[in-house]
Amino acid sequence: METRQTEVRARGRESVVAGVRALALAVGGLAGSIVLFVLTVVSIALVPLGVGIVTTPWVLTGVRAFANVRRVAAAEWCGVRIPAAYRPVPAGANPWTRCFRMLGDPATWRDLAWLPVDMTAGFVTALLPAVLLLYPLEGFALALGLWRVFTDGTYVGWWYGFVPVSGQGTALLAAALATVLLVGAYRLCPALLRLHFRLTRSVLASGQGELAERVRVLTETRRDAVDTSAAELRRIERDLHDGAQARLVAMGMDLGTVEALIEKDPAKAKALLAQARQSSADALAELRDLVRGIHPPVLAERGLGDAVRALALRMPLATEVDVELDGRADAPVEAAAYFAVSEILTNSVKHSGADRLWIDLHHTDGMLRISVTDNGKGGARIGAGSGLAGVERRLGTFDGVLAVSSPAGGPTMVTMEIPCASS
Repeated sequence: METRQTEVRARGRESVVAGVRALALAVGGLAGSIVLFVLTVVSIALVPLGVGIVTTPWVLTGVRAFANVRRVAAAEWCGVRIPAAYRPVPAGANPWTRCFRMLGDPATWRDLAWLPVDMTAGFVTALLPAVLLLYPLEGFALALGLWRVFTDGTYVGWWYGFVPVSGQGTALLAAALATVLLVGAYRLCPALLRLHFRLTRSVLASGQGELAERVRVLTETRRDAVDTSAAELRRIERDLHDGAQARLVAMGMDLGTVEALIEKDPAKAKALLAQARQSSADALAELRDLVRGIHPPVLAERGLGDAVRALALRMPLATEVDVELDGRADAPVEAAAYFAVSEILTNSVKHSGADRLWIDLHHTDGMLRISVTDNGKGGARIGAGSGLAGVERRLGTFDGVLAVSSPAGGPTMVTMEIPCASS
């Protein structure tokens, strides 16, 4: 009995949360879609005059950010994944290149087709859960005496749905209808919110040419993986040459000098031996740091959860870690996830101004999901020199996705998903 009551309360909370979220989507989505659609049409119309070449990239960047916010909400609120497949724009490109690269991207036109859908059908599907949740309040208020404001009981003074309210009796009928609507809200609000996001996915997700888009993404991620591996090899070579190798060479020279001085000047030879011993210790520490940068021992020995916990302990900010992993993923996936978390934490410490971090890791439905949240000033975005673009490329190698929600004033939430099996 107690379990049943707990389930009812949990379902009730879920329905209320879905209704409130749907209301926010309906209001914010309608306003955002209308404004961005008008700005886009005007900006593209001004392209022949030259003005649109400068303004269009900025407007389309806003459209993409607006669509990405909806993608994040769909994934976090209802588990509906809407992949983003934007073609990259070269860093530092001039306005002409940026404008026509973005206009030549099929994903841009899917975004623009979605805006009128979102302000019409999207608005209706978002408004339905909110109406089911809030409209019953009016029916109950009528039954409690609000009907007297509209009529003295001799004529129909108000309509509640299809119920003509003309007195206390019909007001009670309105309350009965409100009860039916409230039961409908209890049962349907989460499903209707999910319907809204599926409608969004049907427009935003790549349809025709999906295979070609998939090939393009795989080609880019393979190239990024090769470039990343080459850069990593160069880093290791540089660190070895400038660090441990230099110390070992110096240690060898010191030992050669010791051989020459051990009989002539034992005191100086003893000092050089101490220096050589310190050089060997420093070289060993640098080699350990280098190995940790390639693949941390704690990750290999104890898995991703404990490796992230160890990473959190080294953070200068208060950090909470919540891990729900029922096994271990493949080693390359764990390494990619670990270094992605490390990069995001480093960004938070350097740029966010936060004093608290939260890390959540869990594996469900064949998907490793990681979120890193901070209470900083916000404003983070992919491609803004924050290192998030590199994280996105790293995850893309494994078909993973990265989503960032970082409004001005915070908080910032970075969500990562990597398809993988757990063993």
